[in-house]
Amino acid sequence: MYRPLEEFCPTGSFISVIGSGGKTTFLRCLADRLPGTVILTTSTHIRPFPEIPLVDAADAGREPLLCRLRSALAGSRIVCLGKSEPSGKLADPSASIPFQSLLSEADHILVEADGSAGRPLKAHRPWEPVIPACSDLTVCLVGASGIGKTVPEACHCPDLFAELAGITPDTPVREEDIAAVLNRENLADCYLVNQIDTLPSLESARRLCDLISKDAFPCSLIP
Repeated sequence: MYRPLEEFCPTGSFISVIGSGGKTTFLRCLADRLPGTVILTTSTHIRPFPEIPLVDAADAGREPLLCRLRSALAGSRIVCLGKSEPSGKLADPSASIPFQSLLSEADHILVEADGSAGRPLKAHRPWEPVIPACSDLTVCLVGASGIGKTVPEACHCPDLFAELAGITPDTPVREEDIAAVLNRENLADCYLVNQIDTLPSLESARRLCDLISKDAFPCSLIP
């Protein structure tokens, strides 16, 4: 079994994370692994991290948002920045503080730039993902638990996934189908095939990594 992120060595100070099958868990693991200060945020929506201090862009208190962010980073190496919503999720805070300006406030900025409705696989609609212009690196998560399931069971935007893969929705998803979608979309600099702990063997994950046209790494984000 591969330990979390065993072979993955990211570069760049501003990293956008897209795809499906463990983005939020990956962001938390990566924040722990990176040296220096880290801001966890989103260009779409993200769930808050209970154990990480939150700087809420929706809080219209007397102290300016940037001052609250700096104060939070002075007390914690990792902080979360977002705009709270009634749903309990955090929304994009960039209307209150531009992403570009965050680069001078922390050593690393990690952005969840995509949504997948909890499915292990997805296809991206024309307006997705929402990658900030100042991003250095885009990492795409892929959920290996979707292998062998039908398209509607495994995929967010199933009709689009089936179209890009050239299969019918009732077809069990194969490694080559996932790779076909990822390669046609070509949205990331590198890929992490997560959830390999759900597979009977590593061969399926290794095959998928080999079929992806860019660097791809198998991993499990379960400690």
